[in-house]
Amino acid sequence: MTTAPWRDHALPAAARVDDLLSRMTLEEKTAQLYGVWVGASTDGDGVAPHQHDMSVDHDWDELITRGLGQLTRSFGTAPVDPALGAQALARAQRRITEAGRFGIPAIAHEECLAGFTAWQATAYPVPLAWGATWDPPVVEEMARRIGDDLRSAGVHQGLAPVLDVVRDPRWGRVEETIGEDPYLVGTVGSAYVKGLESAGVVATLKHFAGYASSAGARNLAPVRAGVREFADVTLPPFEMALREGGARSVMAAYTERDGVPASADPELLTKLLREEWGFTGTVVADYFGIGFLQTLHRVAGTPAEAAHAALTAGIDVELPTLKCYGDPLPAAVRSGQVPEELVDRAARRVLLQKCELGLLDEDWAPEPAAAVNLDSTGNRILARRLAEESVVLLDNPDGLLPLAPDTRIAVVGPRAADALAMLGCYSFPSHVLTHHPDVPAGIEIPTVLDALRTELPDAKVTFAQGCEVTGPDTSGFAEAVARTSEADVCVAVLGDRAGLFGRGTSGEGCDAADLGLPGAQGELLDALIATGVPVVLVLLTGRPYALGRWHGRQGAVVQAFFPGEEGGPAVAGVLSGRVNPSGRLPVSVPQVPGGQPWTYLQPPLGLAGEVSNLDPTPLYAFGHGRSYTTFAWEDGTGGEEPAEIGTDGSYDVSVTVRNTGEREGAEVVQLYLHDPVASVTRPDMRLIGYQRVAAAPGEAARVTFRFHADLSSFTDRAGRRVVEPGALELRLAASSADVRHTARLTLTGPVRVLGTDRRLRCETEVSGVE
Repeated sequence: MTTAPWRDHALPAAARVDDLLSRMTLEEKTAQLYGVWVGASTDGDGVAPHQHDMSVDHDWDELITRGLGQLTRSFGTAPVDPALGAQALARAQRRITEAGRFGIPAIAHEECLAGFTAWQATAYPVPLAWGATWDPPVVEEMARRIGDDLRSAGVHQGLAPVLDVVRDPRWGRVEETIGEDPYLVGTVGSAYVKGLESAGVVATLKHFAGYASSAGARNLAPVRAGVREFADVTLPPFEMALREGGARSVMAAYTERDGVPASADPELLTKLLREEWGFTGTVVADYFGIGFLQTLHRVAGTPAEAAHAALTAGIDVELPTLKCYGDPLPAAVRSGQVPEELVDRAARRVLLQKCELGLLDEDWAPEPAAAVNLDSTGNRILARRLAEESVVLLDNPDGLLPLAPDTRIAVVGPRAADALAMLGCYSFPSHVLTHHPDVPAGIEIPTVLDALRTELPDAKVTFAQGCEVTGPDTSGFAEAVARTSEADVCVAVLGDRAGLFGRGTSGEGCDAADLGLPGAQGELLDALIATGVPVVLVLLTGRPYALGRWHGRQGAVVQAFFPGEEGGPAVAGVLSGRVNPSGRLPVSVPQVPGGQPWTYLQPPLGLAGEVSNLDPTPLYAFGHGRSYTTFAWEDGTGGEEPAEIGTDGSYDVSVTVRNTGEREGAEVVQLYLHDPVASVTRPDMRLIGYQRVAAAPGEAARVTFRFHADLSSFTDRAGRRVVEPGALELRLAASSADVRHTARLTLTGPVRVLGTDRRLRCETEVSGVE
């Protein structure tokens, strides 16, 4: 028996795929370009936008005779035992391979934003919490574990990470982002990509590009970002995750910029992504995104026209199902409306990826691992570490924290005794189980109330809910005030309920009109403070909320961004002092609910000034966070005269960080760039490097940042990325508002125009100091 060339391991992947394509019919090629979503709900409460009116009926048995590109969310659609789900997925793959002429399995994809979105899988902290750790290595380890779990269940592709940079914190999907700075998003996001890809799972970058810049922070609203904002804020995290992380897939965004939807933009998906950046993987549609070209954007009159526009732009795979790339596409090819070359181009990319994954090999087998355990002890240990590192102590002016072990504590608030308070909208319990109220969560999720009782067994802990997360009802205030009046300290646990499309206060389609605490929670906090009992405010949220109204009236403020299944013990550990808080803000915390949007990346006119009565200065700055120990910053680089380097030169800037307190802790040393004069307006400060440093009492470390002039580059008036000669300041800081040392530089020489080989990262070195 002679093996066909496309089955021959000895041949290059490109040759194998070319041979396979030459043997396929038009229907078999287009079948590789779409997914099928078995079991998806068609009612009004789906997990994707317009799921109820965009789903397509199909005959499964007939459909798979052509082959199939992708299987959509076999685990993330309904609660299924992981082991049984893995067996069912294997059976589906067997049916697909047996039904088609070539026996090619589908790529199975799943959501994995804060862990594998499957029943009984570990619910890790959300990406905004990853940003709060400022610790890429631990994020990489988390992603590797997520990838291992996906692989064990038969899944090949993960739809994560989200690399959107926060531009307006009212947007509901802020919880899914890593923060408001492109360097932080790029470095942490790249770490996630490395971890997922190291497990053999295809990482999918979301959402390419500009989704977070939607007007008015309304989900899917038009993007108003200009050319330079798009190039210098939106795009860098994607470029870094491709170049350094090695991501093999990109998801096109729902939104449009300047009248062109991302899903129909060849300048973005082909010219920039492939021709300039050299990307060779697959581009997939966000769910129903191709159909939206017809129904929402109205740049196509029919599904076939939408398919033509998307294929021309460079979208290879329609997800989650076959609205446009199914029957409409081959019919449009046969009528001459769509060139078959576009189908071939996309099918070739899909099959190359399947070849990389081993799905074209004769010995490929779909059977899962012997055991499928998606919430292992190792997972939970890592989830706890991430949660503990992500908790941010915003304020503790009088040392109220840590709490005394035998004190009387009134725990109050609608987030204190609810396990879902720990989880973001893409965790399985929040994302899917709301449609299955009789099914248990499947994982243990201690609440803050339970964890605090465990953490402080000698304390007298009472509880009152006070109010709901949303709604005006204040009938529970009296009990909350009574419990607080009887206590030595009140722990007020307030915040968000994650959900989808208006079913929560945070999450996809849950955008906020302003940044006031939801419902009556602000009034509840007023009532608790009025008792005169010291109040510790604990926030479990998916976005920052305005806290200026209570500034100086609280004993302490603790911020946790949906910290996952181990978030309760992590928060309780910070309150008890078992955990020394080391999280730093990945987003600014505003003073007032209005006067937004605002992030710290502002040119001079975006800062406070005498020309407006509104002061946008945040209450707590990007990068801010306190500790139970103290650090001295010593011997920072920088003298009286500026150092001179060329526009292609480099310069080392260093500082010694010494733990001057009485307990071990971690400091985050941040490096910012200030460009006094440029040919276009520049942010007053922007992050270009950072290093998390752990130190025991009395211990010191020397942190050195290896700055290269490329890191000062920006997009000029002609659309080129350039390094300009002139003065610069490198600012070593504990936050964007707390500069400790400044090194001045002068760049000399000509303007340099940079290409895609420019340096994206500021390398760091940490050495011990006696």
